[in-house]
Amino acid sequence: MATETPTDLLDVLIIGAGISGIGAAHYLTTELPEKTFAILESRHTAGGTWDLFKYPGIRSDSDLHTFGFEFKPWTDKQAIADAPRILDYLHEAIDDDQLADKITYHRRAVSADWHTDEAAWHVTVRRTDDDAAEPEIIKARWIFAGTGYYDYEQGFSPDFPGRERFTGQIVHPQHWPEDLDYRGKRVVVIGSGATAVTLVPSMTDQAEHVTMLQRTPTYVIPLPREDAIANAMKKVLGPRRGYRLSREKNILQQRVVFELCQRFPRLARRVIRGTNKAMLGKDFPLDPHFNPPYNPWDQRLCVVPNGDMFTALRRGAASIVTDRIASFTETGILLESGAELAADIIVTATGLNLQMFGGMTFARDGVDVDLTDSVSYRGMMLSGLPNFAMAIGYTNSSWTLKVDMLCQYFVRMLAHMDRNGYTSVEAVPDPAMELRPLLDFGAGYVQRALDGLPKQGAVDPWKMSMSVYADVRLIRRGPVDDEFLHYARISEPSLV
Repeated sequence: MATETPTDLLDVLIIGAGISGIGAAHYLTTELPEKTFAILESRHTAGGTWDLFKYPGIRSDSDLHTFGFEFKPWTDKQAIADAPRILDYLHEAIDDDQLADKITYHRRAVSADWHTDEAAWHVTVRRTDDDAAEPEIIKARWIFAGTGYYDYEQGFSPDFPGRERFTGQIVHPQHWPEDLDYRGKRVVVIGSGATAVTLVPSMTDQAEHVTMLQRTPTYVIPLPREDAIANAMKKVLGPRRGYRLSREKNILQQRVVFELCQRFPRLARRVIRGTNKAMLGKDFPLDPHFNPPYNPWDQRLCVVPNGDMFTALRRGAASIVTDRIASFTETGILLESGAELAADIIVTATGLNLQMFGGMTFARDGVDVDLTDSVSYRGMMLSGLPNFAMAIGYTNSSWTLKVDMLCQYFVRMLAHMDRNGYTSVEAVPDPAMELRPLLDFGAGYVQRALDGLPKQGAVDPWKMSMSVYADVRLIRRGPVDDEFLHYARISEPSLV
C-alpha cells in the first residue's frame, strides 16, 4: 500500500536529474521562483547518460557549444568533450541554481494518475535502493518528464547463436565493468554506431588488437576535438558573448550540413567518402567498410574527434570487418563468409532500447491511458495527459538545442495559467488529422520501438520538428493559447 508523503502539493515534479531535468529546474528557478518543485532521480547521482555509461573514451558526438545549455556558457577548450568534463559542467549548473536540495536520489516514478477534481497528479514512487520500502505518493500540479527515451536498465543485445559457447568475456557498453582488464587482449567490438567508433580507438592503447565487426557501415566523419574559432571568439569577446556566437555558428553549420546531405545526397556521399580516403590512405579499401546502403543523414552521422578511429585503423592497432555473424564459438566469432575472428573479449555495442518516461504508466481518474493513442503537441505535451510536459531533443542535431526551447515554452505556459487562474491544460488534436510515427528516423533503436510510442501529427503544431530555426517560431515564439490548448479551472468540468 502506497503511503502519501507529508510534503505539500508541488507545482512541478521533475522526473530525471540529467541534462533535461536540470534545464527545466533552471528555468523554473530563474523565471518562476515562486513555484515549488522537486526532482526525482532513480540513480545515486545526477548526470543521466553521462554518469551511467562508463566505457572507455565516452564522449559527446555533438559539440558542447550547442549541446551545452543556452544559459550556461561552455568554457572548456574541448568542443567534442569527454564525459567527465560534461559531468563537471552539469554539476556546476546544479550548484549555480542551488538545486542540490531539490533532488531526491534513489527514487523511481512508476505510475501517475491524474485526479480531475484536484487538478493534480498522484505519482507513485518507489525506492531503487530498498526493495522492501513501501511506495510513496507525491502530488503535483505538473509532471515534467526529463527522462530522455532510453531504457537505462538494459541495452539492446541480439540473440547471437552460440553465445553460451564463448569462453571469454562478453560485455555490453551500458553495463561496462569498471575493473575490466583488456590489457594484451584481443577485442571484437560488434557494432558501427557512435559507441563502437568511440570504443575502438580508445581501447587500442592497452588491447593487443581491436576489431570492429559491423553488419552495416555507417557514415563516419572527423571533427577537431577543439573548435579553434569558438575558442578564439570566447577569448576575444568574453565567455558569454563568445559562447553565444559560437553556438549560433555551430547551429548554422549543423543545419547546413544536414540540408546539404538531404538535398544533395550523392554529392554528400562523395565528400564523406573522399574525406575517409584521405584519412585512411590510398591503400585502405573503402568498400565495403565505408559504403553505407543509405544516404547521409538518413541515420545520424558518426563523429570521430581528431580522426582518432582512422588513425587507429591506419597504424594497424585496429581493423574493421563487414560481415554477418553465423555464431559465436569457444574462441571468437564465426562469420557467414566462413572467416573466424579470434577474441578474448566481445563487446556488444549493438545499441540501446527505447523506453518512454522510464517505463511510467499513466491513468486519468483511475482509467489507464494508452500512450500509443496520444499525439505530441509541439514536441512538449501529449494529448490525453493534462499538465504533462516532456523533453525530447533533436535526433539530427544537439539534443539540448530543443530542450532549452521546450523548457522556455513550459515556463511561459505556467505563467499564462497563473495570470488567468487556470489549473489545468491539455492539448486536444483534430481526430481527423493524419498521424505518423513519433520519431521519423531510420536508426534501429528507433524502428524497433515505434509501435509502442505515441504519435505525431502531419501538420504543425503536432509535428515533431527537427529544425532549430522552425522551432524558434513554433516553440520559442509559439503561442501558449492556441485553439488546440484547452485550459480549465478546477471548478469547471474536465475536458475529455
